[in-house]
Amino acid sequence: MARRGAGTPFLLRLSLLLLLQLGGTLGCASVAVGSPVVSLGSAVMASCTIRSELCRGLEQGKVQITWMLDNEPVAGSQHQGPGGTEVSNLTLPRFNRTQAKLWCWVEWNGTKQRVGMAEIRAGYPPAKPFNLSCILNLSDYGLTCRWEQGADSHLPTSVTLKSHPSRCRRSRAPAVTGCTPQGGHSHCTVPRRLLQLYRQMEIWVSAANALGTAESEHLCIDPMDVAKLDPPALQSIQSIPFQTDCIALAWEVARSNAHMELQCELRYRAPEDPAWALVTGIVGQAGTTQRCGFLFGTQYHFQMRCRRSSARGYWSEWSLGRNYTTHEKAPTGKLDAWWSARPAGAGGQLEVQLCWKAPRRQEANGRVLGYRVTLSPRRRGRDPRTICNTTHTQCNFSAPAGTRRVYLSAYNAAGESAATEVVLLERKGQPLAGLRAVPGGERSLWVCWEAPPAPAAAYVLEWQRVSSEPGRCSACWQMERDGAATAALIRDGIEPFQRYNISVYPLYKDAIGVPSNITAYSKQKAPSYAPKLHLKSISKSSAELCWDPVPVEMQNGFITSYTIFWANSTAEVSSATVNPSLSSFVIRELKPSTLYKVHIMASTAAGGTNGTSLTLVTIVLDDIEIQFLFLTLGLIFVLLILLLICFQKNGRVKQQFWPSIPDPANSSLGKWVPAELQQEPLQAPSVREPGLATISAVTVLERAAGKQPSAWGKEPATTTAGTFPALPQPYVRQEGPGMPGRGRAAAEPCQGPPGGSGETVQYARVVGDGYKGQQHALPRLYLRSSSTQPLLLDPSPSPKPYENLWFHGAVPHGCPGDGGCPEEPPATFPLL
Repeated sequence: MARRGAGTPFLLRLSLLLLLQLGGTLGCASVAVGSPVVSLGSAVMASCTIRSELCRGLEQGKVQITWMLDNEPVAGSQHQGPGGTEVSNLTLPRFNRTQAKLWCWVEWNGTKQRVGMAEIRAGYPPAKPFNLSCILNLSDYGLTCRWEQGADSHLPTSVTLKSHPSRCRRSRAPAVTGCTPQGGHSHCTVPRRLLQLYRQMEIWVSAANALGTAESEHLCIDPMDVAKLDPPALQSIQSIPFQTDCIALAWEVARSNAHMELQCELRYRAPEDPAWALVTGIVGQAGTTQRCGFLFGTQYHFQMRCRRSSARGYWSEWSLGRNYTTHEKAPTGKLDAWWSARPAGAGGQLEVQLCWKAPRRQEANGRVLGYRVTLSPRRRGRDPRTICNTTHTQCNFSAPAGTRRVYLSAYNAAGESAATEVVLLERKGQPLAGLRAVPGGERSLWVCWEAPPAPAAAYVLEWQRVSSEPGRCSACWQMERDGAATAALIRDGIEPFQRYNISVYPLYKDAIGVPSNITAYSKQKAPSYAPKLHLKSISKSSAELCWDPVPVEMQNGFITSYTIFWANSTAEVSSATVNPSLSSFVIRELKPSTLYKVHIMASTAAGGTNGTSLTLVTIVLDDIEIQFLFLTLGLIFVLLILLLICFQKNGRVKQQFWPSIPDPANSSLGKWVPAELQQEPLQAPSVREPGLATISAVTVLERAAGKQPSAWGKEPATTTAGTFPALPQPYVRQEGPGMPGRGRAAAEPCQGPPGGSGETVQYARVVGDGYKGQQHALPRLYLRSSSTQPLLLDPSPSPKPYENLWFHGAVPHGCPGDGGCPEEPPATFPLL
């Protein structure tokens, strides 16, 4: 049951499609449109009618009608029509397609099927044909007409060439279809059977489509008036002996034109001529003609054509060409010459460079074989001595001193021209009042000048292309023989974008004027490239740049300026314009230690060209600042060296900073110690572990009042407040016979060492530590006694530099010089 239920919709759809197809064939549905062809952009109306009784399977249920314009759905309105029909109407307000299909669809139980279709085309009425023209071909007498079709109408259009034999006389006879173009062409040929020769016919083009008809302008012509004749054939060309510049030409007309009255034209030209020379009014039946004014020794090309003498219709094609060369004649006229002369050698010879222009074609009278220069003119029966014979247009030769004239002539196969007198004038005349040059085209220059105060007989113009490697151009000059002329056009060798130096010499009767010079371009453009920048010098705030000038061949015009552009990393762009005569520039107000990119632009009146970029970095310090810094460091170093030398060599300076501390071991006291005591080792207690020593008697005698020499051999300084007293002299008291007893003053204080034997003398030994670094430790004093009384040593650290025992206790005043010191009991006190 499930399978049967699943297959039922498919079977229903299939049966519906079959029934609709059969019903449609029998007229189940119909689609109608207002017009199958409409104007582009107009409205289209259509209707679709469904007859349910003719569509089996649609008798029951509601029928839904939809529309499709090609593949695009469009909406219509549906209602029930008469006789149980279903009708849907559709209106397209603006139909913008040139061709489309309108489909009617029916939908029943969710299934759609196309039941009807109508094709619609849109376009415009045909455009009017124009430029109608016809030619009658005499070979088959067919009339071929051509025209131009107008704009495309987007609709099938039929084009017909129609004719009427007597329509030009307002005849009511119907028009005749002459021909129909094939393959969409715009020309066709009317056969001879539809033509009436020597009678007027009306001919026009008709174009028609579903939207209308258009006709071209009507032509009323006699087919023979538009006939195109066959060209004649040239037979012979020859010179007339008695008229040396004339020729006789013979021809033969085509057989198809033999019964007509013809008029013909002749044209000819030499290879150097820019255009044809035309001869008109030649009667065709004559078969011969004469023409004069041809140049001697020149090759010409001849052609001929003909048409009916009524001057109607078309010219025939030009005949096959024929070449003919006229006979030669000796050259005529004078040669334009230009020269330069200078003395040479001790013999008074004159070195002459003579240049001349080749004779013009109308004066050469043939091919020039060479040129001859003589010192005197030719006379009857005598040939002058030739100093130069060449095929070129210049010659260098030596002439005797005082030569003022030479004679120049040209010759060909027919003879030699009359000699041209060349007067070797001096260049000392007045120059022109003014000179300027303007372009006459890409390959020509107009040179204009103001006439000099004195009247000139002629002018000579010289021009030379400016080049990095200048060369002499022998042909770059020309002569203007009209002394009243104020302008001349130069063409030879002129090229665009190249610079030329132009000089103009006025020629007087007895001298040559000083030349006036000017430079010019026939056309300018931007330079081919810009110069390459070079860094000449740089500082912290400026940079000097230089460049090589652009070669003159690459300038392509006059350099009007150089523009320097520079920018830093923050894209701050600055520029400066430099005169074109300069080749260096200094950029100022730069920032120290900053990267810049610089480039140059070369400009002419026609544009500018940028050069490659140059990267530079400004320095931190200028050269002067660097020199000052190095100089300062150098001075400091020298001063340090000098100070070190002074410290090492100068004792006074050394004494001020590092005074010498005397060694007590080498003092006079050390020399007083007996040998037994010197040999007995002295046990010095440690500073940190002080021992006890018993001293029987220690007497320190104060020096006598007055100035006494110190132990170091220097005058003791007077003790003042705030200063340290000088170190005292060590004294040792002696007891024994002959010496002062205890409690009595010695008879002679400050005595030397005792001299008797058996005398008991207590001595003090001073042991001093060595130098440590740059500080001097004070000597330590150790006392030795025979008694058992311990000697208390101060366990305090070593004294500070330059300290003395003088500062560590009460020192008795010095002993008077006339009495003994009072006897005091032995005292125990710390010693350093």
